Amino acid sequence: TFYWYAELFRSADTFNALKNTLILAVSSALIATVIGTFASLGLDRMRHRVVRGAVRSLTNIPMMNPDIVTGISMMLLFVFVGNLLGSTDKLNFWTLLIAHVTFNLPYVILNVSPKFRQMDKFLPEAALDLGCTPAQSFFKVELPNIMPGIVTGFIMAFTLSLDDFVISYFCSGSDFQTLPILIYSMTKKEVKPDIYALSTIMILAILLLLILSTLSSDKDDRKRRGFSG
Repeated sequence: TFYWYAELFRSADTFNALKNTLILAVSSALIATVIGTFASLGLDRMRHRVVRGAVRSLTNIPMMNPDIVTGISMMLLFVFVGNLLGSTDKLNFWTLLIAHVTFNLPYVILNVSPKFRQMDKFLPEAALDLGCTPAQSFFKVELPNIMPGIVTGFIMAFTLSLDDFVISYFCSGSDFQTLPILIYSMTKKEVKPDIYALSTIMILAILLLLILSTLSSDKDDRKRRGFSG
């Protein structure tokens, strides 16, 4: 009922967990999108096919690994590094951010790389011939062409980070709780109906993002067909 939607806005713990989740999702998605875009650019520029194939396979490892394997492995790595540095707070927001960027990165590369392959290879050369520097050629010519892939990669990274529980459970500290971890802790006692209300709002928000992503891809396809025609 609508009563529980009102209760949702009175729950400090739920809103704090939601705030943490959104901060983590937006931060990890932005970092993964920037790194993934330049990684896709580097893969596109590689001339040695064997090396390019090996690097592509390597970037897919976090995507193919079971979440529990990735989560435990990264937790052990963070604890080991924390012991080396003598840190008392071995797991915190920053370890969680690194873990989320790691598993988001392959999905960004998966969405951006095809856009480089679909782009006319003569466009950057034409921009350089007309006086652009390599940086200007990338930002003024290549970036607009691959933007639909970047937007799709960002949205996918955002939704995956928003949804993740297993990796977050192993890599987060006691001072930073995301919404999936909060819901899991509630299952040991009782899940309040205000969480169901929040879940409904999140589903609608993610559905809207997916619709926008699909519309962006369709617009890019129509534009490309128009140019080829």
